[in-house]
Amino acid sequence: MEVGRIVGTSRRRGQGELEAQVLAALRAASGPVTAGMVRELLGGDLAHTTVITILTRLHAKGAVSRKRAGRSFEWTAVADEAGLAALRMRRVLDGESDREAVLTRFVTGLSSEEEQLMRELLAQAEEERED
Repeated sequence: MEVGRIVGTSRRRGQGELEAQVLAALRAASGPVTAGMVRELLGGDLAHTTVITILTRLHAKGAVSRKRAGRSFEWTAVADEAGLAALRMRRVLDGESDREAVLTRFVTGLSSEEEQLMRELLAQAEEERED
């Protein structure tokens, strides 16, 4: 597999941005890759331990899978960026004691277009559960 630079990494990243970049590098790879290959895809200026930490966090969130390859692992993306965002949202919701209040605030903050989309998605989910 040819390894090239996927993302520039010279500036400070926002929260979750590095996870999204690592996930994008995994999705761009033609198959399972090592942490070293992920590091190269990201430009090579991250510490190897940083890449391992991010991969481990993504694994704990269910966004990547790993398979033992000698003394290390080969990593594969399971979720895309939307899936990663959904996992984060779920984790936040699971950490709240008043889920109804959190969901109420979320829904009341939606635009009319987003609200309509949410209604359609909920109806679709209900149909799928009934099947």
